Amino acid sequence: MKKIFTVLSFITAAIAIGGCKKYLDSDYLFDERMTTEQVFTNPDYANRWLAQAYSFLGSNYMQDVSSKKSVPFNFADDMYYGDESDGYRRWKNGQYTENGLNGESREIWNTAYKGIRQASIFLNNIDINKKFTAKEIADLKGQARFLRAYFYWVLLRTYGPVPIIPNEGIDYTKEYDEIAQPRNSYEECAVYLSEELAEAAKGLPLQQGIQQIARPTRGAALALRARVLLYAASPLANGKAPAEVAAAMVTKDGKPLLSRTYDESKWARAAAAAKDVIDLGQYRLYVAYKKATGDAAYPATVTPPRDNNFSTSNWPAGWADIDPFESYRSLFNGTVPAYQNPELIFTHGQNQGGEGINVLVVHQLPRLEGKGYNSHGMTQKQVDAYYMNDGNDIPGMNNMYAGRQGYEGRYNSQPRTTGYVKQEELSAYPELGPLGVGVNKQFARREPRFYASVSYNGATWNLLNAEATRDEKSNVQIFYYRGDPNGYKNTSYWPRTGVGIKKYVHPDDISNVSITAYDQTRMKPKVDPAIRYAEVLLIYAEALNEINGSYNIPSWNGSKTHVVARNISEMKTGIQPIRIRAGLPDYAADVYSDPNKFRIKLKRERQIELFAEGQRYFDLRRWTDAQGEESAPVYGYNAYATKAQADLFHIPVETPSLPSIFTLKMWFWPINYDELRRNKYLTQNPGWTNPE
Repeated sequence: MKKIFTVLSFITAAIAIGGCKKYLDSDYLFDERMTTEQVFTNPDYANRWLAQAYSFLGSNYMQDVSSKKSVPFNFADDMYYGDESDGYRRWKNGQYTENGLNGESREIWNTAYKGIRQASIFLNNIDINKKFTAKEIADLKGQARFLRAYFYWVLLRTYGPVPIIPNEGIDYTKEYDEIAQPRNSYEECAVYLSEELAEAAKGLPLQQGIQQIARPTRGAALALRARVLLYAASPLANGKAPAEVAAAMVTKDGKPLLSRTYDESKWARAAAAAKDVIDLGQYRLYVAYKKATGDAAYPATVTPPRDNNFSTSNWPAGWADIDPFESYRSLFNGTVPAYQNPELIFTHGQNQGGEGINVLVVHQLPRLEGKGYNSHGMTQKQVDAYYMNDGNDIPGMNNMYAGRQGYEGRYNSQPRTTGYVKQEELSAYPELGPLGVGVNKQFARREPRFYASVSYNGATWNLLNAEATRDEKSNVQIFYYRGDPNGYKNTSYWPRTGVGIKKYVHPDDISNVSITAYDQTRMKPKVDPAIRYAEVLLIYAEALNEINGSYNIPSWNGSKTHVVARNISEMKTGIQPIRIRAGLPDYAADVYSDPNKFRIKLKRERQIELFAEGQRYFDLRRWTDAQGEESAPVYGYNAYATKAQADLFHIPVETPSLPSIFTLKMWFWPINYDELRRNKYLTQNPGWTNPE
């Protein structure tokens, strides 16, 4: 009989099986047990096998952007949830166990290794199929390699270094002690993923068909590779981890899992990887063009102030002919189909499990008028991050953190703007729309991404799918004063900081959670921005900024060599398109010439541009900024103030119900006890305990 070697994930109980095994253990996929040859020589069954690997990617536990039930990593120092106060308190205080907050610790590990196993079996057997063409085989292998790498990536960013299972699989007829293995180092994981993704790119097409929009392309493999290499170059993995973290991250025989020495060339490899994606010529930032007239839901273009540079040129050299607000808003809210979005490099599509973006939006919609949960909100730190429309900081930006270590050069000591927009002043503040009366002027004249993302006090919600027969209204102004329908009350459904979130919300969106818990019937379907071109541009700019020397780095397929150095012109290639699309002026010359100043600006740009995309939580850790940023008190507006106390409402105060703390164990997610028991060589993450 033929012995079948399969990949054993470290999440499946290790059972010593004697003798040999004729059949694949795939009862969950096929109605009857089949041999390797029966499965992989049949194109339909082979495709079904690969489809099963994709199904793991669709798990709640593999999502980048989701609500808080399965993976709460979307909530860092920028946004919070308030409808489960005890859950959020435990999350931010680190008061969760080795199981995680809701069992995530086991499930993320389980799901990822199941996907790795499924993809590896496919790769080890698909060559026996003689009915697929060589091109089809190459594509299928590229997809499987990408999936395997993506699962490993989720593990790496969550737990840090993990065991890399041999590509040829593990003979699970052996005793478990013979197949258990320690964690690979971060460097080993990054090199492995970089090589795997480059190999995947060789077989993947530049584009997939409309019906395969959620399948990876060559660009997806190369973009994920750039992200992996960026993380590997960042301080946490590149010799600059806090001493207590580095000391605790070792194998049982003392092998360091995080590099103890800094290697600048890692930044060069990350920059070269991002340039590989740029050089494909397949992607560009999505923009919406100007329109002459508009209404409350689709306003006419609000032209940014002249800057004698970008304002005088058409896209892509400037913003003269585009609508920066709609360009950013419609990128996320379902307006642009995935197959028509030139910026979208990889997406899960509708394969987002039950906790995807639409569920996030249900929690953002106002309670009374939008029939949502009105419970996901934005911190004052995030509100303050958005620029004024002329590119300046808002007066009073981060003034609540003045004098706090790590905020040097990141706060504005001027008084915050006061006063409220009157009816006769509306024409001076077109960005607020026709319902801007009563809005505090610190929310006026902000950059376009602010209005696409922030539900400030007095913001207009469109709710165009409102039905008069249900006594619903469209285009309503939402205030968060105490006593207002969406403000503080003795329930869970109010934003603790007095600021809600609009990102991902389409003008049509309205819910009715009083009838169905996660009602989405009147909402625009949305796809997740798992990897988009804006991120690749930001990776390129960030990596170049950290380089002092010059490096010759081969391209992904060795067809050319990138000469990589801190070149300001190339840095602008990365950062300027982001600024132009946002309707903002360029940075001053002294910012480009000073790596420290540019680093501050770059981090802020990621904070704004990638808000609510599952990036901030992990960015803070890779930069080793988490200890300072996540432990800083959470501020917001005074949601306990009534409309009669409007001035009091708009003075930032510490939000006592939103705790902030950062301890050793919060650098990496805990490894579940079950895995530590099953693999005698596996070591726990810093600050977490081992099973007795």
